[in-house]
Amino acid sequence: MLFRSGAQAVGPWIDPAAGIWDATAKIHVAGAVSWPNAAWAVRVGGQTRTVTTNDLPRGHTSGTFPVAATDPAAVYDRNPNRIAEQSLTFRLPLSPRPASAPACTSLGAIGVLVDGVVLFNALDGEGRDAVAHEVLDSCSGHPERSSVYHHHDVPSCLLDAARSGTLVGFARDGYGIYIERDAHGDLLTNASLDACHGRTSVVTWNGRRQPVYHYVATRGYPYTVGCYHGTPVAVEGMAEQRARPAQPGPPPAGAP
Repeated sequence: MLFRSGAQAVGPWIDPAAGIWDATAKIHVAGAVSWPNAAWAVRVGGQTRTVTTNDLPRGHTSGTFPVAATDPAAVYDRNPNRIAEQSLTFRLPLSPRPASAPACTSLGAIGVLVDGVVLFNALDGEGRDAVAHEVLDSCSGHPERSSVYHHHDVPSCLLDAARSGTLVGFARDGYGIYIERDAHGDLLTNASLDACHGRTSVVTWNGRRQPVYHYVATRGYPYTVGCYHGTPVAVEGMAEQRARPAQPGPPPAGAP
């Protein structure tokens, strides 16, 4: 089994009765571990975009895993897993096309972000909102049982400084994951997006400004990809997991 069961206790930043949680009150796993061997590359050949990564974070540190017994995070989430270098390859369509029908996201990697870290869907091992329930490090990452470090959303360390129209990753169906902001500089909300958490608008894609479909990062569940708009490819170097929709009901809402 690839996944651990998630946090052992519900943190005080979550109000289960109201179905909301406060991101500003949530604690993080301690530590600031650097990964100088982080490796990430994107190459285009023919109609394929090939992304390779060793899944070690570049441009930011990780927390210290396994979570130490002395870390306050251990009260809620005693993550016993280690971060280890992977060898992952995503061979994505350069110009993805919509599938005949949307498909559920799977367990395991549903994409990869520009920090070289794989992206999982918004669920923990118990079908809850992972961003709300699991105690993550300061860049919203943590490892699972096979030592794959991952995010469940576009973390604030990437999101906060990004301008509107910034490409921050690729989903497994080849579509880009972007940060978009409204006229006031605020992130878009789920109300602006379709069921798969995407929309068509003008962004820079394949080197030119054009209207294309893409996923959009938000601060609200499911955060990145709600379902696949296109056809997902296999991730070389990672075992395929069963499909699981990122729609438990109902998850805690994001912090206001």
